[in-house]
Amino acid sequence: MSDPTLALAMQIIARPSVTPDDSGCMEIITERLKPLGFSIEFINRNGVTNLWARRGTAKPLFVFAGHTDVVPTGPLEKWTSPPFAPEIRDGVLYGRGTADMKSSLAASVTAVEAFIAAKPNHPGSLAFLLTSDEEGDANDGTIAVVEALKARGETLDFCIIGEPTSVNTLGDMIKNGRRGSLSGTLTVLGIQCHIAYPEKGRNPIHEVAPALAELAATQWDKGNEYFPPTTWQVSNINGGTGATNVVPGSVEIKFNFRFSTASTPESLQQRLIGILDQHGLDYEIKWTLGASPFLTGRGPLADAASTAISQICGITTELSTTGGTSDGRFIAQICAQLLEIGPVNATSHKIDECVDIAALPKLSAIYQRILEQLLPA
Repeated sequence: MSDPTLALAMQIIARPSVTPDDSGCMEIITERLKPLGFSIEFINRNGVTNLWARRGTAKPLFVFAGHTDVVPTGPLEKWTSPPFAPEIRDGVLYGRGTADMKSSLAASVTAVEAFIAAKPNHPGSLAFLLTSDEEGDANDGTIAVVEALKARGETLDFCIIGEPTSVNTLGDMIKNGRRGSLSGTLTVLGIQCHIAYPEKGRNPIHEVAPALAELAATQWDKGNEYFPPTTWQVSNINGGTGATNVVPGSVEIKFNFRFSTASTPESLQQRLIGILDQHGLDYEIKWTLGASPFLTGRGPLADAASTAISQICGITTELSTTGGTSDGRFIAQICAQLLEIGPVNATSHKIDECVDIAALPKLSAIYQRILEQLLPA
């Protein structure tokens, strides 16, 4: 096969690496990295495979990060071709993980191979941080590597995660940050009674309703240059015994903040509690911080990525923080500059997931051009 990125992508797409099973993907990748002088270290935890591969010891350290695991296939009979038998049809590569994110993994490996071949004595260091637990709970994946690196005092200078970030065509959007996620379970307490005698009880649903209306109408912040305003949404409400003649003794409300760097978890918690207290509610809250927001502003990495995409794709990229969370929330703890750059996201997690094969050598070239700018000879 003439394109090395396509060939490598097909090789690892053929591995049924459903979370948290790596299914040998990292073995394929490490066999490509060892001849380049990478030291190979596995930091596995609770059945999750995690790879830290590094070439060199000098600063700056440039890291490609990502995951080999994929989501389940769904009904096999709905796939046009088997999800783990990669197939090219009309210039499009089909298979589970093509977009999210095995094509990016292949592109990062071939970019590094080409970069080292051209500049074997390049300054700085290169590394790969890969996990098989991104699509799952993510409790034993990238976070395990970050914790190990933290304990050793190691930090990253630049990092690219190959998540599928493009919208309509390769390079039209990259992610320079992600919103945080703060969830809560609010239990409002009342007094259960017969519904025909409401004066003998206290209906917590009635009592909390005005507070919910105020919370839904609250402007938590205005966002900033990169982030939209913080949002608050109720996801579940559960109260009552199931009978139509009983005032419930309590109501449980699950909610979530998606918040920017304009707010902190503490400020959001304080404001929400203040509103509840103003309404005189008897309540309990359990909080869960799913992710802190992170942001990479204009600087060497963002500038290099914008230049590379302009040169390779002939377009101006958009920096965006839209979407859900990623493993960038962990890596940002030890990395000053981090971006997500990958193929079109339209079919990620879908039946007949696919990417345009013409995008694969371009993505590899983008990665290589970024390296050339940040680790110049």
